[in-house]
Amino acid sequence: NEEISFAGCGLGPEDIVLLTCTMDRCFVAGLAYFLGIRALGAAAIRNGLSSYASHLEIIQRMNPTAIVGVPSFLHKLGQFMKVHGIAPEKTAVRKLICIGEPIRDINLSLLKMGQYLEEEWGAKVYSTYASSETITTFCECTAQKGGHLHPELAIVEIVDDEGTTLPPGEAGEVVVTPLSVEGMPLLRFRTGDISFLADGPCECGRYSPRLGPIMGRKKQMIKYRGTTLYPQAVYAVLDEIPEVGEYFVAVRSDFDLSDILSVHVSVTNDSCSPAGIVDRLQARLRVRPEIVISTEEEIRKQMLTGQSRKINRFIDRRNN
Repeated sequence: NEEISFAGCGLGPEDIVLLTCTMDRCFVAGLAYFLGIRALGAAAIRNGLSSYASHLEIIQRMNPTAIVGVPSFLHKLGQFMKVHGIAPEKTAVRKLICIGEPIRDINLSLLKMGQYLEEEWGAKVYSTYASSETITTFCECTAQKGGHLHPELAIVEIVDDEGTTLPPGEAGEVVVTPLSVEGMPLLRFRTGDISFLADGPCECGRYSPRLGPIMGRKKQMIKYRGTTLYPQAVYAVLDEIPEVGEYFVAVRSDFDLSDILSVHVSVTNDSCSPAGIVDRLQARLRVRPEIVISTEEEIRKQMLTGQSRKINRFIDRRNN
C-alpha cells in the first residue's frame, strides 16, 4: 500500500527518506512507511521520535531528500534549524510527506501550516490519510489534489448517518473495506473520520478517486450556540496567528443543543491578547470561545494525558 502511495508523489530509488515517526511498541504506521520506502528501493533513515538536534544532525550528515512527519513537528524542526543558523530550504529536502494532521482545506488549498512548510523548507508538501485498523495509506500524487485510492487494496465509501453511500463531493463518514487484511478481516469499517471523495481524471493521468482532507472526527463535532464545527477549523485559525505557540481545544457540556468551548494557548508575545484571538475566531468561524493563556509546558502536559503517545489537541469533557 505505502509503496504505491509514495511512488505516486514521486519517491523512487534515488531518494533518501527520513522517518520522524516511531516504529516501536507495534506502531503499525511507522513500520508500514519503512517497508513501503524500502520496497521502492529508496533509503530509509529510522530516527523515530528523537530530539530536534538529533534530526538536524541526520539532515546535515545524511542529506535526506524527503521527510515523513507530523506537520506541526516539521514546522518546529524548521524553526529549530533556523535558530541554529541552518536554513531548511538550503538542505537536500525537497518533499515533506505529512501524516497525522491536515494541511489542506475542503477546497484542497493549503492551510496556513502547509504554506509555512513549503515556504520554510522550499519543498513540496504531500497530504496523506492512514488508518491502522484498515492498514491503508492514501497519499497525494504530484498534482497534490487529494489522496489517490487503491481500488485493488481497499474499497472506500463516504456514507451518511444511516450508512447510505454518498456521491462524490458530499461530505460524510469514511468507510473502508480492506481487501488485503488476513488476520482480522473488516467489512465496511466506519473510521469516524469526515471527508469526501473527488472523482474525474487527475492531472497526474490516473483516474482513481481521491480522498479529500479530513474535516474532523464524527465524535468530535462541536455544537456551539447554533453553529456546528470541528476542532480542525479552530486549529486552522490558530495556526495563522504567529504569536500563538502550543494550543489545545477543550469542550464540555452546557445543554443538549450547545457545548461550552474553550481554547487554551501559549503565546510568544504579550501583544497577543485573548480578545484578539477571539476576534479572529469570530471573523472566520462565528464563535467566541473562552481563551485561556497558559505556559507551553502546561499546554503540553495536558495534551499528553492518558496512555496514548499521540499529542491530543482536542480534549472532550462532555458528559457523553
